[in-house]
Amino acid sequence: MKFEDLAEGCMAKILSYTTRADVCRLSLVSKAFHSAAEANTVWDCFLPSDLSSIISPSSSVPPFRSIKDLYLYLSDRPTIIDQGIKSFQLEKRTGNKCYMLSARDLSIIWGDTTHYWEWTTLPESSRFEEVARLRAVCWFDITGRMNTRVLSPNTNYAAFLVFKMIDAGGFHYDPAVLSVGILGGNSSTKNVCLDPNLVDNRLDDRFHGLQRPTVRSDGWLEIEMGEFFNPGLEEDELQIKVSETTSNWWKRGFILEGIEVRPKHV
Repeated sequence: MKFEDLAEGCMAKILSYTTRADVCRLSLVSKAFHSAAEANTVWDCFLPSDLSSIISPSSSVPPFRSIKDLYLYLSDRPTIIDQGIKSFQLEKRTGNKCYMLSARDLSIIWGDTTHYWEWTTLPESSRFEEVARLRAVCWFDITGRMNTRVLSPNTNYAAFLVFKMIDAGGFHYDPAVLSVGILGGNSSTKNVCLDPNLVDNRLDDRFHGLQRPTVRSDGWLEIEMGEFFNPGLEEDELQIKVSETTSNWWKRGFILEGIEVRPKHV
């Protein structure tokens, strides 16, 4: 008996044990494969088992004719969750979960003091209604936390600071410190240069060779804060932090959209 001679339900069940990439490739083999690859049985296995607890009925996700359409919708764009302070997305290739913590979901030292930080809207921010604009502050300190249980298990993740620099100043005296780790456990720490416009020959030796931000496809800057492996065995608290509190110089021109946590592939 040829594989194509199996009942469509059996083919779909077998395909559900493969990967999304395998399903897409096999759907091109024959009409039988293509039909089986469209089955809800297949795509239901690629959705997170806790999806209903992540996306509430009141979210912006519209009804879909098939689970495959739902999967593609969730992987093509971020979905706003938790009353607008987080976004959720599936990585299209693997189905692993990605989150962004908005500026409102982060702890910003002096963030509620209007002399130092301003909460405003930016047309460039397609995710969140508000971003945090730095007016002027000496103590620059931003922290995010999330439970590792909400992430995909057995997955290597990285955290990324997402921001803009407009008429920035004060970030050339001391490097910023980025750290990612489990609260109360091990963490990785590194020094970086946050302002991409700084000229090397005007900086001291501590800045030479430091990582700088890159431009994302949405026009924002991002810089990797660190990576970690999530085994999914414990309910740990992940802490993500950026700070520059040693120079005592006033800083300005930093606009924070959030911190994104997404799978990282070697």
